Amino acid sequence: MVVKSIRNVGIFAHVDAGKTTTTEHMLFESGTIRSLGSVDDGTSQTDHLEIERQRGISVRAANISMVWRDVHVNLVDTPGHVDFLSEVERSLRVMDGAVLIISAAEGIQSQTETIWHALASLGIPTIIYVNKMDRVGVSVDGIMEQIERLLTPLAVPLQIPQGEGEQFSGILPVWNTQQDDQNFGIDLSNVVASIADQDDEIMLRYIEGEHIPEDELKQRFQRLAKSGQLFPICFGSSQKNIGVIELMDTIVEYLPYPKGEYDAPLSGIIFKIERDKTMGRTAYVRLYQGSLRNRDLIHNVTRDIHEKITQIRKLDGRKFIDLGQVSTGDIAAVYGLNQSKIGDILGSSVGIPPLANIAVPLLTVQVHIQDDHRYSDLVEALQELTDEDPLLDLQWLQDERELHLKVMGAIQLEILSSLLKNRFDLDVTFDKPSVIYKETPSLAGEGFIAYTMPKPCWAVLRFHIEPLPRGSGLIYQSQVRSDDLLMRYQNEVARRVPEALQQGLHGFEVTDLKVTLTEGEHHVWHTHPLDFVVATPMGIMNGLANTGTTLLEPILRFRITTPEDYGGKVLSDLVQMRAEFTPPSILAGRFMVEGILPVATSLEYPVKLRSMTSGKGVMSSSFAGYQECPANVQVDRPRRGVDPLNQAKYILSVRNALSQF
Repeated sequence: MVVKSIRNVGIFAHVDAGKTTTTEHMLFESGTIRSLGSVDDGTSQTDHLEIERQRGISVRAANISMVWRDVHVNLVDTPGHVDFLSEVERSLRVMDGAVLIISAAEGIQSQTETIWHALASLGIPTIIYVNKMDRVGVSVDGIMEQIERLLTPLAVPLQIPQGEGEQFSGILPVWNTQQDDQNFGIDLSNVVASIADQDDEIMLRYIEGEHIPEDELKQRFQRLAKSGQLFPICFGSSQKNIGVIELMDTIVEYLPYPKGEYDAPLSGIIFKIERDKTMGRTAYVRLYQGSLRNRDLIHNVTRDIHEKITQIRKLDGRKFIDLGQVSTGDIAAVYGLNQSKIGDILGSSVGIPPLANIAVPLLTVQVHIQDDHRYSDLVEALQELTDEDPLLDLQWLQDERELHLKVMGAIQLEILSSLLKNRFDLDVTFDKPSVIYKETPSLAGEGFIAYTMPKPCWAVLRFHIEPLPRGSGLIYQSQVRSDDLLMRYQNEVARRVPEALQQGLHGFEVTDLKVTLTEGEHHVWHTHPLDFVVATPMGIMNGLANTGTTLLEPILRFRITTPEDYGGKVLSDLVQMRAEFTPPSILAGRFMVEGILPVATSLEYPVKLRSMTSGKGVMSSSFAGYQECPANVQVDRPRRGVDPLNQAKYILSVRNALSQF
């Protein structure tokens, strides 16, 4: 397959924007499926899990391909609910272009903004599709103002809606149109002016009043859209199949084809793992260079292992087809990669973009099995689900027989419970979710450990620890010469520092700090490499005891809209929840307020708001980062394992554990 005839496109949206319905209509119009499915009836092509069909929401990214205008389009339909943002995050990494769907009725939500900023940070060319134009109360002027204010001023309509709300009847191309009162201020001059702002030659000709041919304008617009300098806006109502074909045309004309060379060395990434009832473990791979064939022995760079490919397939409509091979720029389901994980790089990392890092689990829960005799089955099931979603980050405390997961929210817990029942026949319960706090050093200081007793052992370490601004994470460096501490020992220390910081003085992960190894010493006769496995956590914890740690709490960026009558009560609630917010606004009888607030104080508020407003109030939110807790907020989590500050007990514990290997 020629690279220029491929498009890798992600379909992104906030919940209930009509994303799956739009995908279903595209598959139908392309002839990929013979009959239209329905989200409400549980028959849509991309919602294939039982729980998706029952709930009418997408919880997993679905990969499917279609052919349109002789172009092979790999579509990834991603979940719209914020609880499944990890699926969106992994899909973003392998897309060359995107369609961001906005509901004209609900407008731009926090989830929309989160995805938009991720698309922008990765430089992914994007089409904005305004769906549900036929809904009551839709305002073209209003949605255009939101797009410019909340997303980008570089979005340009390719079409003119014929009416709005219940009067919406179709769309017309913007080409060859003139200023008209019925055009909502959208005409050819908007397009020309936007192109001219990005193209000096067009600007000069525009100023001089030269007529620029339609074909040339289209070509210029397509080039600017493919490079992410302009963003086409399309309108439609997917439920009524208005605007879907025009959207498909825009995808193949205005989004770029993949880069990469067929003859170059292999470069690819695994971005999704799932289980097939007949084929078993399936790894979805995006290739950036080279090709893969059945029976190829490939090198997993991330894990430094080799695995043999047994089969390569692609989902075409409702069935898989065998490919035999997959080439540069394409996406396929690959079998035989049984030890590889999501995010693993195959061959080399050439051309592979970074991860977007927009999904941050803010809650942790403990899982309980109702039938204790099936405890080992639950462990295996959770390990399998974590294989498919690494952000679950299963913590199995074998001595305590405890199982802990990280989650995004209550909806995800419902889905996990259903998955465990439907797929593994396991009945489980979850404890009440607890907020994931973090810690950071309160001030700069040193940590020191001289692990020289009981013999034989010898490991001397001194660390300098200093706090960094929020969002910095961990920065580690060594100033120790290899003459004083051999590099193999220094490498062991570097590996153990992040592990040592998983539990600070309050029991939470320590972040936003710089750790510098300033002194290190080994002994020619007495030192064993595992001595630094023992010593590093003691040195780090000694340093944290000297610096002290400050508790950090997760913060949400929120937007609340309610009927005007409830505005006063909402503001009172926000004050009680320690929120910070901008002055509220009232438009067409709707009260709106935006700001930030702690996760810990607002866990139950979306449910309370819906109840208080009889379902008319809406709260949308997205992760805004961590910030220091007020002085009166004190939270501690029980330490797992022995505290390295109790050095004698810790040394005995670790030595006993290491002796078993």
